[in-house]
Amino acid sequence: MATDNIFSGLKVVDLASFIAGPSAAVILSDFGADVIKVEPPSGDFWRKGHMIPPQPQAKDAYPWHLANRNKRGITLDMKSPSAQPVLERLVKWADVLIVNTPHPGRKRLKLEYDDVVQWNPRLIYADLTGFGEKGPDADLPGFDITAYWARSGLLSMTRDAGAPPTWPVAGSGDNATAVGLYSAIVTALYRRERTGQGSYVTTSLLAEGVWAASVSIQAALVGANFFGLHDRRHPANAALNVYRSADDTWFVLIVTPDKLAAVANAIGRADLLTDPRFSQPAKLVQNMSQLTAILDEVFGSQPMAHWYEVFNGVHVTFGAVRGPQEVISDPQLRVNEIVVPLEGAGAKLTSTISSPIQVHGVSKVPAKRAPSLGEHNDEVLKQLGFNPKEIDTLHTNGAVPRAAAQAVASVG
Repeated sequence: MATDNIFSGLKVVDLASFIAGPSAAVILSDFGADVIKVEPPSGDFWRKGHMIPPQPQAKDAYPWHLANRNKRGITLDMKSPSAQPVLERLVKWADVLIVNTPHPGRKRLKLEYDDVVQWNPRLIYADLTGFGEKGPDADLPGFDITAYWARSGLLSMTRDAGAPPTWPVAGSGDNATAVGLYSAIVTALYRRERTGQGSYVTTSLLAEGVWAASVSIQAALVGANFFGLHDRRHPANAALNVYRSADDTWFVLIVTPDKLAAVANAIGRADLLTDPRFSQPAKLVQNMSQLTAILDEVFGSQPMAHWYEVFNGVHVTFGAVRGPQEVISDPQLRVNEIVVPLEGAGAKLTSTISSPIQVHGVSKVPAKRAPSLGEHNDEVLKQLGFNPKEIDTLHTNGAVPRAAAQAVASVG
């Protein structure tokens, strides 16, 4: 395996908070980038994510380490007049700056692209917003639940008929957006290699959510006829549905038209192929609920292990529905380096989720714990060229508080 990673020597300043922006920086760090995480003196609120319902409760700050591993951490009070020289040197040092502060706040903090590019024309300025940079809602704050899920249309479609929208899995839209932001950064880095020019790149939670829902949104753009909301007992298509085995395991089944005969024979119900209720397309649509009831009885007669063999035997697509506690035992995760060891976090935090990108012949940086609050203040300030007297002044005036004096000095 290679000894140097793809982004060895790449310098990244992560000024973002919560998940999406910081997780884009994590992907860069997995491939060797030197990432400095910049937090306000009170810390990124995501340090407390493990204590906020409905997140699973734990003593360990697992969300923090997930979104901030492999980084060095400093605190900086951006509202302090003395913070500007620190920001300037960070920008001059950096190849990439990641920001997700809403634009009204950026203007007050002099953190907009036009404010910082004068210090470093080769900078890749990576901007993440909730709803995009233009339009009436451009300045609104957004979380993935509001912008990625609700505003994009996804949340309206992921529910049964008659049921209200349900609360989506925390961070799911953020982590998808992180990959998009990472892609924008890498695209800009490629452009810089060719032209020598820096770039202002951006994406939004809304844009990423619409992209995730793009099949349905594109359908709406052409005026397609939508099936109404349905539940699994009255599906639009019984061949694309969720069923339950005898041992109470739910599974998703996808039977494409070319597999119908093979599946019917494999489950012992070849008669369904000639049943007058289902053999003609128009009648099949009318009797989809009856077909579902028959399949419910069939699949409920045997355990999941049986259906696993049956479906694999005819090469049909299916997937057992797993809970998080089951997913972590899936052998596919470790053999494919989806779950990897985590160094230094202590307690039960001995493994973490790797970023979803692999490059053959290149090993990722071993995952190391996220920084405690202000852990690398002096180290980074010295690297940026501040002398001991200047560092002491920054501590004294509160622009960069001393790590030992901070109220929250740990990550869990």
